Amino acid sequence: MKPRLIILSDLWGVQKSEWLQEYDKILSSDFDVNIYDSCALGEVDLSIATEIGIHEQFINYGITTAIKNLLTTETQKVNVLAFSIGGVIAWKAALKGLQVDNFYAISSTRLRYETQKPYCQIKLYYGGNDIHKPNKEWFEKMNVKNEVHLDYDHQMYAMSDCVYKVSNEIINDLATCKNKRI
Repeated sequence: MKPRLIILSDLWGVQKSEWLQEYDKILSSDFDVNIYDSCALGEVDLSIATEIGIHEQFINYGITTAIKNLLTTETQKVNVLAFSIGGVIAWKAALKGLQVDNFYAISSTRLRYETQKPYCQIKLYYGGNDIHKPNKEWFEKMNVKNEVHLDYDHQMYAMSDCVYKVSNEIINDLATCKNKRI
């Protein structure tokens, strides 16, 4: 039986995120993958089609709604891969009881406001040119593994080299965990 991996989209949801299929294609060979549309989880109105409009909905109610909906849906232990706003949704859900083994988030800049961390293995990725990434002091205080890729910006997760690097790292981490349990 494959371990479960849930993937949470960025604030654009699944329809504007074709790159999600690249992650799914690679990771589904080793995981039982379930992709969540963060907009659907958060009951965000996409007819307000501006980034600012969608972001405000997440801040006003969407993150809280998404956490509640995710906790209702996911009752078993999972691994998480999340992008941007999806990362903060999954992080907060883990703090409220989502059972997570391994947590990976790319460009989840709102984590910089978090003061508690979930009890699981955590790895965060950011672009060096992402002006909203957490600062060095936050990473030290939270004691989480992270990688900052200097020449990338917030949308680095949509780039093919990032897709392959992160996906393969997740697969290798799983293999290492399996070998430690034997």
